Amino acid sequence: MKRKKITSGADDASSGEKKNQIVSDEKQSWSRRNFLKSAGMGAMALGLYQSGCKESPKTSQNPDPPLISGFERTASGQDTTAVWKPFSDRKIRVGIAGYGVCRFGADFGFQNHPNVEVVAVTDLFPDRCAELAKKCGCSKTYPSLEEMVKDDKIEAVFVATDAPSHAKHVLEALRRGKHVASAVPAVFGSLEDADKLFEAVKTSGLKYMMFETSCFREDLYAMRTIYDAGGLGKLVYSEGEYFHYMGEPIDSFREWRVGLPPQWYPTHSNAYYIGVTGERFTEVSCKGMASVVNHLKAENNRYKNPFGTEIALFGTSEGGMARMGVSWDTPGDGGERGRVRGQKGSYYANYEGLEKNLPDIIRPALPPGVPPGGHGGSHGYLMNEFVSSIIMDRKPLVDIGMALNLTVSGIVAHQSALKDGEWLKIPQYKIS
Repeated sequence: MKRKKITSGADDASSGEKKNQIVSDEKQSWSRRNFLKSAGMGAMALGLYQSGCKESPKTSQNPDPPLISGFERTASGQDTTAVWKPFSDRKIRVGIAGYGVCRFGADFGFQNHPNVEVVAVTDLFPDRCAELAKKCGCSKTYPSLEEMVKDDKIEAVFVATDAPSHAKHVLEALRRGKHVASAVPAVFGSLEDADKLFEAVKTSGLKYMMFETSCFREDLYAMRTIYDAGGLGKLVYSEGEYFHYMGEPIDSFREWRVGLPPQWYPTHSNAYYIGVTGERFTEVSCKGMASVVNHLKAENNRYKNPFGTEIALFGTSEGGMARMGVSWDTPGDGGERGRVRGQKGSYYANYEGLEKNLPDIIRPALPPGVPPGGHGGSHGYLMNEFVSSIIMDRKPLVDIGMALNLTVSGIVAHQSALKDGEWLKIPQYKIS
């Protein structure tokens, strides 16, 4: 069994190329090879990535607080035999905004990428700003994003600020002529902001990418790669889940997480259809159940949100169906995961289907010094995808269309839940 090694940073999921294919006559042999390959990082490598964002500060009474769901770090599922080869000498000058409870600003590895120079950082809290600068090896700091984006030296900005501010911060950076990457979600509960953001990106000619972590998780990367190669056919049914128990809300700027409507934070689950296919949800019926958790009772939060769990049934642009759930108030096993069933095959941890000529599903090599990072080893890949899209002047994987389709479908789902599951149409976003 032979295959071509992935040798270029350009060989990623959004290039559209059907390279690096393997030929296997037996599905069992193919699955076994990929399992052994993904396990080959070894215990020492895994140990490097097991730290992450904690639910609460480390104290003598709480010496090892649990990881926030989804922040597990892993080095598995990455091709360790391939060597990343540089494709440009260009260094993009990046500014980073935000270093909150999850230290997101420094966690995607911009400071480690050979084609990036972090030239400025900002956070509203001076101590956090100083720590972010130290982590990024940067001496220039600004008191706010609004001040930082006035810096003409900056070409691109990573917005890792509080979720309610994402849209306005992205719009301000675009107005100042910067390429922008943003943490999720693209907008926060506002269809009006979604339309404004879509028009701003479309007319600017600049790159925009949302860092949806599920899109570069090991399983979803495999699903998308097989889908693009025709191994799944049209998807008949998909499931996605973001289950994250929050009996008490995670610390957040101005307490924006307190009472957060689950489907306002839908992208980690919705990616298990949209991030696999690049298609869209067209309509939704969503149900919620009144929560027993205090901050998720309508009278106790600013959103007047009564739900801690919202389960949505979507119609898809392929004519299929998807069940996507977000839950804050159900203790037990959690995380970000999904499954897909298509006309030619299904993916439940591995591929089962009709196609025998399958592509290599192992995530490619990252630049030297760039760790895969958190959320299942997705952080480094998202950052590299954004940087590569600028250098190569191509559309990034999670462009403005996909970002809004991932986000807005959840906003409409919450509206449906408030109307006891009424079927509602979902706005569609696409830039060709």
